[in-house]
Amino acid sequence: MPLSLYNTLTRSKEIFAPLDAQNVRMYVCGPTVYDFAHIGNARPVIVFDVLYRLLRQVYGEHHVKYVRNITDVDDKINAAARANHESIRELTERTAKAFHADVAALLCLPPDVEPRATEHIAPMIAMIERLIAASHAYVAEGHVLFDVASDPNYGKLSHRNRVEMIAGARVEVAPYKRDPADFVLWKPSPEDLPGWPSPWGRGRPGWHIECSAMSETHLGDSFDVHGGGLDLIFPHHENEIAQSECVHGGAPFARYWLHNGFVTVDGAKMAKSEGNFRTIRDVLSEAPGEAARLAMLMGHYRDPLDWTQERLSQAKLGLDRFYLALRGAGTAADATIPARVQAALDDDLNTPLAIAALHELLAELNKANDADKARLQGELIAGGAVLGLLQQDPEAWLQGDSDAVGIEASIAARNAARAAKNFAEADRIRTELALKGILLEDGAGGTTWRRAG
Repeated sequence: MPLSLYNTLTRSKEIFAPLDAQNVRMYVCGPTVYDFAHIGNARPVIVFDVLYRLLRQVYGEHHVKYVRNITDVDDKINAAARANHESIRELTERTAKAFHADVAALLCLPPDVEPRATEHIAPMIAMIERLIAASHAYVAEGHVLFDVASDPNYGKLSHRNRVEMIAGARVEVAPYKRDPADFVLWKPSPEDLPGWPSPWGRGRPGWHIECSAMSETHLGDSFDVHGGGLDLIFPHHENEIAQSECVHGGAPFARYWLHNGFVTVDGAKMAKSEGNFRTIRDVLSEAPGEAARLAMLMGHYRDPLDWTQERLSQAKLGLDRFYLALRGAGTAADATIPARVQAALDDDLNTPLAIAALHELLAELNKANDADKARLQGELIAGGAVLGLLQQDPEAWLQGDSDAVGIEASIAARNAARAAKNFAEADRIRTELALKGILLEDGAGGTTWRRAG
């Protein structure tokens, strides 16, 4: 079954056919680095990490190029730096470092290229100059604005006309605009804010032009996949398409547009005022990153996802079961992704179905004889790998960050008690460990332990 993806542009599921199978290209909108990333930010990082892994598996890891940007010039950054009494550079470096640590803990692969907006000012200015020359942008009171009326295809991604789009969005009202829908490509900067020299005076770029310039720089005029959250369809992605296709004479920008659904917390929209705002770092203090990753993948990427403690606990218990079955397994170097897992992912990244297939493999593994056990373990590891799961050492997972030395000492004391036929003491030690969340398992090879779910 070939890979098919739901394309927001056409509102249909389409067979994926890259422009060049030797150079498959994907761009995903990355973070604006002004604060710790929240779990809503985590979802696209995890979702498109799975797509990246799948594309690498299908086309070869050296034939896929994944670009995810960092926005490090933005009004939110300026405001946060002022509130924190720190420089903009200090803020963006600190929060970018935190973002990298958080997504690494979620077991996400780094992108092939991670461009920063501040390092691409020259191509942004060049792109704006081309838009002006082509009569798709105009200068007004030190600003450069995109002329929405000049693009007859504007609105093709969100499938709404300009009146509907303006009514449903916060549009900046300014007397120098020809049309309320026109959006800023370049704006003036006072001396106390970041700014760069340009033909229109010292200023800084608008948000939308940043991604158009960075994607053009690293992926070319046209590429295969553009991803991000559902909230980016309008205005960000709509405006990216308009300025990119107009500057390239109407040539297609991205061919497949993928958007993940929103994340709520305990059934409500996440907000600090509601007391349910959850950063990735908050979640990582409660559970391992792999559990958080699995919790995200338990829902289809296009559906809304409600983040709850129960979801996280369920994911953690599921991983405990997988890693228990993988004890003693070798590597899966020679194993291929099980057909049922591949088929699920080929159907628009159906991760819930792929996870269900892994559970089927787990059930078969738990009933298998010695002759089939190694094969099934290899398939389980290979199937987990494309989801970014089940790649840790089982013992390390099951033992977690508990006091291993103390636990091993207690197990040795219990073994000594059993050898002396002091079964009451042996039972006492087992109970004491169980109360601490440590479960013992006696087998032919000795006693092993794991954390309770």
